[in-house]
Amino acid sequence: MDKRVEKKKHSLGERYAAMSHDLNWETTYQPMDKVFPADKYEGIKVHDWDKWQDPFRLTMDSYWKYQGEKEKKLYAVIDAFAQNNGQFGVSDARYVNALKLFIQAVTPQEYYAHRSFANLARNIRGDELRVACQMQAADELRHFQNQTHTISNFNKYFNGMHNAPHWFDHAWYLSAPKSFSEDVMSAGPFERLIAISFSFDALLTKPLFVSYMSGAAHNGDLAAVTVSFSGQSDETRHMTTGIEAVKFLLAQDAANLPIVQRWIDKWFWRGYRVMTMAAMMHDYMLTKHTTSWKEAWEMYVEPVVESLFAELAVYGLRKPKGWAQACDGKEHISHQAWNVFYGYNESTAFHTWLPEVAELDWLSKKYPNSFDRYYRPRLEHYAQLQAQGERFSNHTLPMQCQTCQMPMIFTEQNSPRWIAYRETQHQGETFHFCSDHCEEIFTNEPEKYVQANLPVHQILQGHCFNPDANTTAADFNATSAVLDFCQIKQGRDNDTYPGSEDDVNFTSWGGGQDPQEAQL
Repeated sequence: MDKRVEKKKHSLGERYAAMSHDLNWETTYQPMDKVFPADKYEGIKVHDWDKWQDPFRLTMDSYWKYQGEKEKKLYAVIDAFAQNNGQFGVSDARYVNALKLFIQAVTPQEYYAHRSFANLARNIRGDELRVACQMQAADELRHFQNQTHTISNFNKYFNGMHNAPHWFDHAWYLSAPKSFSEDVMSAGPFERLIAISFSFDALLTKPLFVSYMSGAAHNGDLAAVTVSFSGQSDETRHMTTGIEAVKFLLAQDAANLPIVQRWIDKWFWRGYRVMTMAAMMHDYMLTKHTTSWKEAWEMYVEPVVESLFAELAVYGLRKPKGWAQACDGKEHISHQAWNVFYGYNESTAFHTWLPEVAELDWLSKKYPNSFDRYYRPRLEHYAQLQAQGERFSNHTLPMQCQTCQMPMIFTEQNSPRWIAYRETQHQGETFHFCSDHCEEIFTNEPEKYVQANLPVHQILQGHCFNPDANTTAADFNATSAVLDFCQIKQGRDNDTYPGSEDDVNFTSWGGGQDPQEAQL
């Protein structure tokens, strides 16, 4: 009689080793440098890939089981929210404009991140890091799908969400997040890893995905906050991957330090500029407030950066160059952003409005050093104009920074009355920048940024009209033609909120009440 074979249950470490180390090999038919050419051209030196240790060591079976459990809970909440008409239970339909900006500016970046990490998983030769990147690629795709699915319920009832991918590619105000994502994708593998997992995920995203989403829950949007919190365990892994990547590279060779430091300087600033929209959403689009952008910055960014770089100082790493300016900007960027989007609202795909007196008082309380002095008088002036039937609108186009592609709205550090403006010459052309840091990023890689596709330039050159547009007609309206090209519906997707179709519908549907009461 044959002896029964005892099946040994492998430990998590053994299963992870079988998935990563045991499936890795040194190629012989082609040299390794030819199979993995991308991880050397940036100048990074890695002497021993075995020194990379993934602190999570997730295997595929545990990963899918873990994510599957989260999906069950998430979609139970999303389905319950939809079945109970939760979209009518939000505090105010003005809040929905934050979701419009979210699906227009944030959600597409999740898909870009998915593509970036899928490419990383192919182009880095370290086996454990390849697996971590593969997991993150799956995470980012999941985030994109979940955010799209959740906000699609609002798309059934509100304008400004129906064509987000097209707007991401064509609308001028979305070129900042788009250029950020495409800049990442065109970077080398190590730079890409530090750009997303370290400089963006580890340092900057918590005010959006934690603090802002807590505000979303306070405004009655439990579906959005559940999506965010479902992704937070993924974000923890992403942040850890970024931090461990920095430590690994700096420990491998002293020559890596200046390269890594320049990347951190660059991508912290690029990410910070993109977060301007999150700051505006925080302070002006959450109609029931919890924390301000300034408080979120002080709670989720400042202590993280200070403690993390104190730990990394042993490697010779310092805080990003733009750190002092970013901390100064916590007083200003949300107000500066709202001002520019209020003025240019006829060319966006979301509504803006003037804050009510109680909201102005809240902002005065949260920004005692800046709001009453610099920003409240301007908003009160706009209110006077509106009361006279003359809503302030800027019918021109904003100048965009060549690097970050944000409008040139930001002020000098410690001088909030002066717009920061820089310019530099390259091969006989003049290029414009919103800060010293954007100018330096350009100067370090001019061949890359001279190719930037700035929508405002394209519009002024007549490239953003449909083929059938008659630009020579006497009644030709350039603004309407550009909106047609972008597929933005004038007066429905944009312009002022009071009296808009969203406002009228939300009121007629009994919005702002408890969802159960609204159905009665």
